[in-house]
Amino acid sequence: MNNDLQDYLHALVVEQGLAKNTIFSYRQELTEFFDFLKTQKITEFNKIDRYTILNYLKYCDEQQKSRNSIIHAVTSLRQFFHYLLMQNKITADPMLKIDTPKSAHHLPQVLSSKEIEAILRVPDTNKPLGIRDRTLLEVMYATGLRVSETVNLKLDDLRLEMGLISTIGKGDKQRIMPIGDVAIHWLTVYLSGARKQLLRGQDCPFVFLNNHGKQLTRQGIWKNLKAIVKKAGITKNVTPHTLRHSFATTLLENGADLRTVQELLGHSDISTTQIYTHVTKKHLTEVYNKYHPRA
Repeated sequence: MNNDLQDYLHALVVEQGLAKNTIFSYRQELTEFFDFLKTQKITEFNKIDRYTILNYLKYCDEQQKSRNSIIHAVTSLRQFFHYLLMQNKITADPMLKIDTPKSAHHLPQVLSSKEIEAILRVPDTNKPLGIRDRTLLEVMYATGLRVSETVNLKLDDLRLEMGLISTIGKGDKQRIMPIGDVAIHWLTVYLSGARKQLLRGQDCPFVFLNNHGKQLTRQGIWKNLKAIVKKAGITKNVTPHTLRHSFATTLLENGADLRTVQELLGHSDISTTQIYTHVTKKHLTEVYNKYHPRA
């Protein structure tokens, strides 16, 4: 079964040309499904039926996975079993009568300017890793980069003298965006001192490094951010994507038009960007209710 999984992932790269992060997501979701099959003592694909899938989705729900995570899992399973059917690995597709759950509509979590400042003050900038963390947070908040774009940012992508950086986003689309003076300042400090210390004489093309002089991982950013947020005394569920949400919301609240924010975020469809207009309206309502005497 694991060999079939590897063949499937290889086919996604060769035949569909999917991005590395998409492949990683499929692998992770299908591996979790395979782990579940082990608990059910299922070792053959043909022994998987509709009820196996329903039990797995129930298990995901019991693990308190988000609605959107479960939707992604269903999509991954649907495509995988279709592949197995086309390869004659199974005689019937167990996903045929499985409905995809409806997407959960909720507003993204955002941070206030005070909360952003509290987070930025946490890293100890007297230490190389503290300078790296401060720089990373400044860059993510100043540009709205996705966490995958941040870890894959290379030295060649920086045009600090022009106040620009470039990145490869979803669908391997390149976009060039401005970066503010504060983030440029911290990048300059980091690149001229702390990064060289982290390199330890090695060579690495990526901007953000771990303590061993290697490319910082997505998991590394998540782990560090959780610790920083806790130390800042913030109780919100903050993820790296929260900084991206906060970036977009800050721009709209200060008068940026939706098309500009769409370009900066790298959204192919403006409807994806429009959710932030609801966030800003919610913020305006909260401010009105708090400060207007007739509210």
